[in-house]
Amino acid sequence: MSQITHQADPVKRARLRWRARRGLLENDLIITRFLDGHEETLSDEEVDAFSMLMELPDNDLLNLLLARNEPEGEVDLPHVRALLARMRAV
Repeated sequence: MSQITHQADPVKRARLRWRARRGLLENDLIITRFLDGHEETLSDEEVDAFSMLMELPDNDLLNLLLARNEPEGEVDLPHVRALLARMRAV
């Protein structure tokens, strides 16, 4: 039995959108703009990176999105850095 990928599963896509809701308006605006333009083309690896970023506290996430800081610790991974570059370009 093969696992359904993120893109093929509307429930997983809806869950991703729900997790993207943040307490800081600035985060919401950046993330929503990114998802509006790129959600349908995200790879499973990018979805994993996105999920890792959504686990961060709002202020830490905002600092990463605005390039005030670079990823550290558990989120300092190549696929997270690559996704951040895409999100920052929006």
